[in-house]
Amino acid sequence: MVITLMITAIITHIAMDEAAPQVLPLFVWLSPSFPVGSFAYSHGLEWAIETGAIRDATSLAGWIDPFFDHGVLHNEAVLLNLGWRSARHGDTRAFADLNTLALALCPSRELHLETSQQGAAFLAAASAAWPFAALPSFQSCLDEEIAYPLAVALFAAGHGIAQQPLTEVFLMAFCGNLVSAAQKLAIVGQSEAQQMLAGWRTKIDALARFAVDAEESALGTCAYSADIASMKHETQYSRLFRS
Repeated sequence: MVITLMITAIITHIAMDEAAPQVLPLFVWLSPSFPVGSFAYSHGLEWAIETGAIRDATSLAGWIDPFFDHGVLHNEAVLLNLGWRSARHGDTRAFADLNTLALALCPSRELHLETSQQGAAFLAAASAAWPFAALPSFQSCLDEEIAYPLAVALFAAGHGIAQQPLTEVFLMAFCGNLVSAAQKLAIVGQSEAQQMLAGWRTKIDALARFAVDAEESALGTCAYSADIASMKHETQYSRLFRS
């Protein structure tokens, strides 16, 4: 369901700039079928649904909307662009330091698992199929796990994909995964899910434009309910998701 909106975002940028760099890899990397295991994570939504904090499309939107301004979507967009700029400049040390910061910013064990496992899976799959000249230098500088947005940023920079379309499609894919988790837990149906994703286009565009030039000082979240949900999920008795 996310693919149609991804295509729209990419085609819009190509139409605006005939010299736009290659963006077709985004169709593969951020597709639900790319082997990063995104389907296994709910980012704490499962616990919020279990407690009744999320019970329908309205409460789901109310839970996710703040992520754009002071939650995970804000931080992921900033990290993605900081990583892209470091990778594009060939600054392996800055990239490694940023990755350490990204992992340290995870507010719970499960959210650390979510970003590090998806990051490792993305790095493995993309390295096998989408290598680029500077990749070995960056791989050698990483002495720990890699955060998912940093892994995506590394390959996007290596393949000359521009920041704006990269960020928009990344954010849409992230939102798509959250809504998909809610669908699996029978909170929203297909039509409601599509409407929610379409309704977030303006927020996604605005956040992407902000993140393109954002500095490290822009990092920071204030989404306590979501953080607590991810912590509570660690001991949830019956669950489908890993976060």
